[in-house]
This record gives sequence, C-alpha cells and structure tokens, in this order.
Amino acid sequence: MKAGMEKNAGGEDSTKGAVSKEMLRWCLWGIPFLAVAIGIFLLVVQHERLSQSGRSFFASIVYSVLIGMPSAIALNWIGFRYTDRFPRFISLINAIALLSAATVGCLAAGLLFQAVGFQESWEFWLEFKRSLPTCYVISLAVGLGISSFETMRHKLQQATLELRTRQAEQERAYKLLAEAKLSSLASRIHPHFLFNTLNSIASLIPSDPKRAEDTVGKLASLLRFSLSGNQAGLVALSQELKIVRDYLDIERTRFGQRLRYSVEAPAALDHVKVPPLALQTLVENSIKHVAAERAEGATIRITGAREADRVRLEVIDDGPGFSLESITPEHGLGNLVSRLELLFGERGQLSVARADEKTVVSLQFPVE
Repeated sequence: MKAGMEKNAGGEDSTKGAVSKEMLRWCLWGIPFLAVAIGIFLLVVQHERLSQSGRSFFASIVYSVLIGMPSAIALNWIGFRYTDRFPRFISLINAIALLSAATVGCLAAGLLFQAVGFQESWEFWLEFKRSLPTCYVISLAVGLGISSFETMRHKLQQATLELRTRQAEQERAYKLLAEAKLSSLASRIHPHFLFNTLNSIASLIPSDPKRAEDTVGKLASLLRFSLSGNQAGLVALSQELKIVRDYLDIERTRFGQRLRYSVEAPAALDHVKVPPLALQTLVENSIKHVAAERAEGATIRITGAREADRVRLEVIDDGPGFSLESITPEHGLGNLVSRLELLFGERGQLSVARADEKTVVSLQFPVE
C-alpha cells in the first residue's frame, strides 16, 4: 500500500510538473507577443494619420492577446487536471473558462485603451458592451475547437499507449505460457529416460564394473545435456547426435549384438538447431518397441538431410511399424509432437511411414 501511495504521489508530481512546463511554455511565448502587440499599439496610436481601419486592426490585436493568452493558459491548466476526472463536463468547464477569460480580456483591453488615450472615458462601457458578444462567439468557437482537438488527441495517445501496453503484456503472457508448457513437457522425459538408463547400468555392475563406470559417465553427460538443453530450447544437431550415440552405447550394454545402429548425417548439418532429445526420443521408441520386444533385436538407422529451408531427420528401424493416431499425449512421441507445436507451430511435423518393410519416423522443421 505504501508503494502504491508513493507511486500515486509520483504520478501527481509528474502531472503537476507537466502542467508547470506547459504554463511556462505559454508564458514564454505569450509575454513577448503581448509586449510586441502593446508596443505596436502604443506606437501607432500616436500617429495622427492612422486610419480608422488601422486603429480597428491594432485594437483587435490587443483584444486577441488579452483574451487569447489567458484562455490558452486556462484551457491548458483545466485540461491537465479535469479532463480525466470530469470527462462528461469538460466542455462545460472549458466554456465557462473561455467566457470568463473573454470578459476579463475585454475589461483589460478597455482599461488599456483608456490609459493610452485611444478612447474617451465615456466610451468605456459602450465599447465593452459592443465588443463582448463578438469576443464570446470567437472565444467559444476557437477555444472549444482547439480544446476538443487536444482532448481527442490526448485520448488517442492514451488509447494507443494502453493498447501497446496490453499487447506487450499479452505477448509476454503467451511467451511465459509457452515456456511453462515446454518446460513441463520436457520434464516428463527425465524420469522415463533415467529409469531406462539406470536399468542398463545395473545389468553391467556384476559382469563388467569398468564398463558400468564408463556408462555412469555417459549418463552424467546425458543428464547435463538434458538440463542445459531444456533451458536453451534448441540445441545444435551435433550435440543431439552425440547424446544419441551415448544413449545407444548405453542401451547396447543391455542388448549386445541384438542392437545394431548407424548414424548418417552430413557434417553440414552440425550447427542446425533441433529440439533437445528429439532424436533420442525416436531412438528410444525404436529400442523399447522393437529391440526389446524381439529376440533378433533391431537395426536402427539415423539419417539427416536439408531440403531448402527445412531439415528432415529420420529414424529407420526394421520393426512392424505403428500409427501416430494411437499415440497418447503422455507417450514420448506425443510429448515430442507437443514440443514441436510449441516451438515451430504448423511448420514442425512428425510423421510415420512404411518403406521397404521398414518403419520410417520423420522429424521435419524449419531451419532457425
């Protein structure tokens, strides 16, 4: 609450500062103009040959200065303080201010004319009554027109600022939501992946402790990559392929010669950015549903190619195949589909096809 009070106080100080600057600007422009107008008037009224039209012209300058300047300052002051507080009555408030400024200006002009001898004393009230209606009409027409324009301009600026603020907040909310969903989806990978790998290590400890130790090192590397990859959002394909090879080496400790694999990705794709653990998810699916389910194991082939501005990564195995329609969101591949949608929208695709009695799982996405 204290912070809110301080914020409000700061806002009021800012508004007052803005009003002071506006009033100062009007005064700095108005005082020289007023001095010049009065100087010209005092100079020309002494000229004996000044025509009646000339006297009327310079008299109108005096009226415009003595009425225009107070009106401008009053409208500026009222606009800053009351436009937002009394939006329905601001036109009435401005009209009252303009009429008051016109009345005071006419009186001041009459006194000035008397002081310089431009009018006789008996002409004061006669001239005042004659000029006042005209001053009212002109002041209201010009003043309300300008104030309405400035009010609409001010509201337009406020609306534009609010729209931009809302858009920025909405974009930030969408970004945070996407990051939260992506983090949640990626976190589901860790337990499944970890448990499978620990089982592989456990099977090595009795028979080959040295190899088990090496596998533990590879597991540590996999976990580090998994954590850093989730933070990065996308990782280089060379990193992803290293993790896939490590993962396959770990699984080979379980399956031995039953697991056969090859990686055929050109070096030109090493720096292409891919979703972390995307290929690993496809390889894990092949191992779980092909190598682990058959006595003869599985042959897995990993390929990569670039097609214009897109990248195609494929994991090919000699299993019976499956359909993506049967995959649930909780499944590893369902998880990957959701991640692709968050990262690439409709441009990211995961597809499954059969070719030469092999199952081809293709991962396609744009080059970032």
